[in-house]
Amino acid sequence: QLQLVESGGGLVQPGGSLRLSCAASEFTLDEYTIGWFRQAPGKEREGVSCISRGGGSINYADSVKGRFTISRDNAKNTVYLQMNSLKPEDTAIYYCAARTWKFCAGAAQYSYWGQGTQVTVSS
Repeated sequence: QLQLVESGGGLVQPGGSLRLSCAASEFTLDEYTIGWFRQAPGKEREGVSCISRGGGSINYADSVKGRFTISRDNAKNTVYLQMNSLKPEDTAIYYCAARTWKFCAGAAQYSYWGQGTQVTVSS
């Protein structure tokens, strides 16, 4: 089945930037709606951003709107999450998830998940 691999996490100071990548082999990600989720220690998983199959719908959590940007590079079969103006509150494990339906949705409706990549925002 579809396997997703996240990369690009790391340690960054407040106000810094990171770009996360979600990649797959064998399957083409432009056939899937892709969501980014995050989970901090002791907290529930929350949706961060998503881009629909075909790119017709993009949304962001209010907490990241204006700072994060989701995009596709179909030539590289990769979905990105550009994260700017990072805050300590953004510290979490970030997960890439995929579903076949054409609209963004909550976490329970995503069928495929990556292993996660750690993002730590600290001085």
